[in-house]
Amino acid sequence: MKHPGFYLIKRVLKDARPYWIYLVSIFLLTLLATPIALLKPYALKLIIDSGFGTDPLPGFISSFFSANYTFSFDTVLIIAVSLAILVALIDNINGFILWVLETSTGEKLVLNFRTILFNHIQRLSLSYHDTKGISDSLYRIQWDTMSLRALILNHLPTLISAFITLLSMIIVMFMINVDFAIIALCVLPPLFILTRLSTKLLRKDWYKVKNAESDAISVIHEVLSSLRVVKSFGQEDNEEKRFINHANQAVKGQVKMARMGAGFSFVVNMLLAIAAASFLFLGAHFVKSGKMTLGELTLVLAYLAQLFSPLQSIIKNLNEVQSSIASVDRVYSVLDEQKEVKEMPHAVHLTRAKGEFRFENLSFSYEKGRPILQNISFDIQPGDRVGIMGTTGAGKSTLVSLLMRFYDPLAGKILIDGEDVKKYKLSDYRSQFSIVLQEPVLFSTSIGENIRYGRPDATDKEVIEAAIAANAHNFIMKNNQGYDAMVGERGMQLSGGERQRISLARAFIKNAPVLILDEPTSSLDIRTEALIMEAMERLMADRTTFMITHRLDSLSACNVILHLENGKLLEVVRDHDADYLTNKKIAFLK
Repeated sequence: MKHPGFYLIKRVLKDARPYWIYLVSIFLLTLLATPIALLKPYALKLIIDSGFGTDPLPGFISSFFSANYTFSFDTVLIIAVSLAILVALIDNINGFILWVLETSTGEKLVLNFRTILFNHIQRLSLSYHDTKGISDSLYRIQWDTMSLRALILNHLPTLISAFITLLSMIIVMFMINVDFAIIALCVLPPLFILTRLSTKLLRKDWYKVKNAESDAISVIHEVLSSLRVVKSFGQEDNEEKRFINHANQAVKGQVKMARMGAGFSFVVNMLLAIAAASFLFLGAHFVKSGKMTLGELTLVLAYLAQLFSPLQSIIKNLNEVQSSIASVDRVYSVLDEQKEVKEMPHAVHLTRAKGEFRFENLSFSYEKGRPILQNISFDIQPGDRVGIMGTTGAGKSTLVSLLMRFYDPLAGKILIDGEDVKKYKLSDYRSQFSIVLQEPVLFSTSIGENIRYGRPDATDKEVIEAAIAANAHNFIMKNNQGYDAMVGERGMQLSGGERQRISLARAFIKNAPVLILDEPTSSLDIRTEALIMEAMERLMADRTTFMITHRLDSLSACNVILHLENGKLLEVVRDHDADYLTNKKIAFLK
């Protein structure tokens, strides 16, 4: 629990400013329900006191008739029935407008908050996502944001309306009978104490429930993302058990919340029942002694029901309110996360870099006390082809991540074209890179759109030229839909080699001055590898290239080799001879 409830409500309302006119309209329509509710029992009082009894009709009704008009029972009955229908009509029109307005405003409100949260999460550093995982972010974007709608449009207006209704009813009670009003007021202090106690307990446990639900979602996400592995190892039953274990924690929490809510509701309802019984006992004696009429007692009892109704509404919604507040707090806890890679206040634009780099005494670690890179220094000239070699865990991928400013170093700095990379706008700096990964990332759209992802404004002609350069055009045209063919989720409709060539075409069309190749041919057959190596040779031309690879043969195309081991740069070899890689291969085999 990072934020108190009132602070969260204030912050939500501040962020919902674009929708204030709609929220105010909803609030006013909700408040209109209070006077409508006060009018509902009035028809019954008219029939009892002026129809069956001899009391005159109220002035606001008799003023519509002549001064000497005689009101018969049938006339009073018609007036009462007409009043009841009129009140019901106003009530239903109010409800209809409120329903449509709440739905429209609610959907827009949730979409706005989802967009804000999604944009912020996208821009958080990779270390945040490495720690939290994708599923937790998905849960917060999809489900926690929905609680903002419930809090603003349902719970908050209900609570305010209930409070105003309660206040109005107490005032009416004082106007009718002071004794009844005092009894009603006696109910409030114990209710306030119970509410405060319940609020603290419920909110604390709702956080645990939300986290358990998020963990259960993470199991589903992991399994469906790795279904081939799950099936190949026959782990469906074990994954089901893992899901059930996490889901059961959420279910137990929900049951506990329901038990607490039901227990609290039981105590409150019994307190209200005692108060109602006191009203009935006292009212019956007042009618018998002539202190009030039967119609007045009926009106008081009807108002009593409406007096207790908002109290019961508050109690009934208390559990849901705390659930919503817990979710809202989870949303804002993410929005309050600071970006670890920050853009300088006066960062300047970078149009196109030459591709010269210098690493000066660079050090980095993901966890304190566990260095990944230590005192790395080297120089790269524009157009150099840099091969990064080393055993698994040597720090190769981390080095490239720092180069692209996915992380910032703990010590030292990186220079591009003689300037600190932090000088430039983050988006401009990262736009200087094209990247081709070992496992190419494709999106669930067409082949053409995946290629165009490198430069969204590219023409169809440029897309085709990029595909030709990447040796992808021929297999694309074998499909009846050509460049409009859908690749499926994560590109699974295509083979690994086809996905990789589309990834290369994306790099071609971006035409960035710096190229990152991360094991781009490690999982391909010989023929496909040859096609991709040919395309990569064209792609590397006139670009500064960084190639990560475990295959020393691939380094023959590089004129600079960085050898990393245990986070340290063992050597920088420029313009090596043929024997260098042979000797390295022999050394690794030993």
